[in-house]
Amino acid sequence: MANVTVRNLPDAVHRALRVRAAHHGRSTEAEIRAILEMAACPPERVKLGSLMASIAREAGGLTDAEAEQFNQFRDKTPAEPMSFE
Repeated sequence: MANVTVRNLPDAVHRALRVRAAHHGRSTEAEIRAILEMAACPPERVKLGSLMASIAREAGGLTDAEAEQFNQFRDKTPAEPMSFE
């Protein structure tokens, strides 16, 4: 996992974080992790795969014939195993 250092954090902000952490029953560090996670990855964010699937559904999706055309052009060559030598 990555480490982050926050410099020049005002004392009032640090105190507020400690109080908030105590209110939630966790350490200040755990509270900061939770805040960052909620800010960076909110539960209501739209995920690319879900967005693409919804667009395809709204457009009517693919017919079996269209799906078969994609399968004909798909590269079906097995992947080569990784070599570390």
